[in-house]
Amino acid sequence: MAGILRHVSKTLLKQQFTAQNVSVRFASPNRIKPFRVNKPKAPEKGASIESFGTKLESKGYLRPHKPYDPPSDASSKVQAIAQELNVTEKLGSPKEKFEFLNKCFLAFNHIVPNSRLHEIQTVDDVVKFYETPVSKTVPLDALKTMDLPENLHVQYEYHRFHPDTDTMFNGQTAFPKSHTIVTGLKYKKKYRQYEAKMSWP
Repeated sequence: MAGILRHVSKTLLKQQFTAQNVSVRFASPNRIKPFRVNKPKAPEKGASIESFGTKLESKGYLRPHKPYDPPSDASSKVQAIAQELNVTEKLGSPKEKFEFLNKCFLAFNHIVPNSRLHEIQTVDDVVKFYETPVSKTVPLDALKTMDLPENLHVQYEYHRFHPDTDTMFNGQTAFPKSHTIVTGLKYKKKYRQYEAKMSWP
């Protein structure tokens, strides 16, 4: 029925414009795409939110790479791989460099990242790379295992001011117009935030 009405309306319009000596073209109805509502996708079965959290926690803070502890014979292993592939002191073609670094990766299970490839030009550079340990520990946590000077003290569990708990000076703070806002989800459960009262003139 809709198709018949559309055909009749087009015919009447053509007759009207033809009487006025005006040429007219109608767009094909196939060009008009129907409006489609995107249906929400069903949640994919796979890793849970807890597994993602565990994965992020194992990586450490801003440490996407894996930790690496160099073996004591790292230098001799690299030199043996170089002799096996007949690699001279300076790495030659890209193919030779790829085969050499790939062999080292299989031996140490530690790959040279793309950001460091331009620094690797000789066999000594490869030895230096595989003799360098990689740690994913946060620098602040690394201080816990270091021998610090006697006059240096790091307070890992820091204190946040709140007038309800810090009553030594009747809840007065040294920064009366400064807020102590907690933004992290982890520390919101540990520390209470405080919005200071602002006085306007």
